[in-house]
Amino acid sequence: MKLILRILANCAAILIAAKYIPGFIFSGSPTDLLIAGAVIGLINGLIRPIVELIALPVILLTLGLFDIIINVGLLLLADKFLTQLTIKGFWPAFWGVVIISLVNHLISHFSKKTGDINKY
Repeated sequence: MKLILRILANCAAILIAAKYIPGFIFSGSPTDLLIAGAVIGLINGLIRPIVELIALPVILLTLGLFDIIINVGLLLLADKFLTQLTIKGFWPAFWGVVIISLVNHLISHFSKKTGDINKY
């Protein structure tokens, strides 16, 4: 269930970013949107931990700021895999990462609260 929620959160974040960020363009069907959400989820779940482990000294030296660069790079990697997603440069990718992070944080926060209510 968490995986489906994460994919849907990524889909919502892609739509929000495409609407409000110039240079962040999504031009696909709802099925393409689900695929894009899943690809971003897979990249964050599989590739991101490996890259962060390799870059751990730099992340520690920059007090975590290099983690933002890693996230931007991974979003640009997702752009290379997804033909229906176009990100034109660093700043659209940066703001896309900010929106995706905020949406995922909000979704996980509210799903935890809902899960706590369902336990009782």
